[in-house]
Amino acid sequence: MKKYDIVIIGGGPGGYVAAIRASQLNKKVALIESSHLGGICLNWGCIPTKSLLKNAEVLELIKDSKKYGIEIKDFSVNWDKVIKRSRDIANRMGKGIQFLMKKNKVDVINGFGKIINKNLVEVTNNSTKEKINTEFIIVSTGASPNYFPGMEPDGKNIITYKDALVIDKAPKHIVIIGAGAIGIEFAYFFNTFGSEVTIVEAQPHILPNEDIDVSKELERIFKSKKINIKTSVKVKNIKNKSKKITVNLEDGKIECDKVLVAVGVKANSSNIGLESNSIKTNKGWIETNEFMQTNIENIFAIGDVAGAPWLAHVASAEAITAVEYICKHSSKPMQYNNIPGCTYCHPEVASVGLTEKQAIEKGFKVKIGKFPFRALGKAVAVSQTEGFVKIIFDAKYGELLGCHIIGANATDLISEISLARDLETTYNEIIKSIHPHPTLSEAIMEASADALDEAIHI
Repeated sequence: MKKYDIVIIGGGPGGYVAAIRASQLNKKVALIESSHLGGICLNWGCIPTKSLLKNAEVLELIKDSKKYGIEIKDFSVNWDKVIKRSRDIANRMGKGIQFLMKKNKVDVINGFGKIINKNLVEVTNNSTKEKINTEFIIVSTGASPNYFPGMEPDGKNIITYKDALVIDKAPKHIVIIGAGAIGIEFAYFFNTFGSEVTIVEAQPHILPNEDIDVSKELERIFKSKKINIKTSVKVKNIKNKSKKITVNLEDGKIECDKVLVAVGVKANSSNIGLESNSIKTNKGWIETNEFMQTNIENIFAIGDVAGAPWLAHVASAEAITAVEYICKHSSKPMQYNNIPGCTYCHPEVASVGLTEKQAIEKGFKVKIGKFPFRALGKAVAVSQTEGFVKIIFDAKYGELLGCHIIGANATDLISEISLARDLETTYNEIIKSIHPHPTLSEAIMEASADALDEAIHI
């Protein structure tokens, strides 16, 4: 029987990062993966969706080329190549993870991992079974698309994001149920490629977890793109009759040819030995402490299967936290109050920290600054003037409470704020930090100055 210091079940952005870090700390590591290294993020999530969204951005640029003085009289879309580019990039990245496993001397074992007891994991691959002894176990099995009764996906007409990534053609009319990041990104993608798009969201606004000003701005922009938005309404059920799909709402119905269900995720925690080993869960999500340790001392859980926030960069951070705690290399616990969230539509949306509403509810007296991209030289020069930066400070001490960006490169700009919050930066320090000109990052400096009524360019 093989024996390892650490066995990791699941090779996504949590699992493979845990494997690499453990190897760096001189542990003998096995990584069990039943499908493809890289998990949902690399194969069916973060990477292939961003590839498709880049395709949409290029198409949008071609359509608008006249304003740049470039006349493109005729062009066509090869849908098969649009999809193929996305899949090729995912496959290429997957091979990169395979290389990293070899480089770091991680044993990759193909199969389905199940915890037999706290020191024994069983791997099933087709008809063969293998038992592995280990000192520590890290569960990183991820999550899968969720759906409600009456809207069960069939993979053809009622689809999930995985089906959308390999769809054979752009639908004439697609209804997207759920206006979180996944729903919003696909709404932008299909709209750009000519589909009629209707978003249905039970909450009062799209991207309901974002600051209200950002949600309202994105609604305005999406409506200008002729994307239909129905908020504060729930779906009763979906009737699927051949080519005619009817989405029955509380206040009416919508007929379309495709429905994308994007209402969240559920934990991949079934049949992996949790119950038989009395590992505590809550609605399927594995419960952990601040070091990602379960109620069983030598068993840890990271990433989506350990609950929200369901983000790849959170999974990777949790992986390093868990491994370094196991290896007695660090005792720094996970902190969830400074995690950036990103939505890669066009314009992009990114945020970190408290919204204005949350800050006020927590009792802060706030100073708020906003700066529109239309007042920024670089944004005007590159014709990316939609959106703004909104930044929130504690009026008493100048503490940076949160920042919310909608606009070009928002998902890159937000990193400045994450670092600033980690360093407990105040508004004075941001204002005095010289930002290069012309750049989009100047909007952060100007928004901070606006909070003190010191903005120069508005």
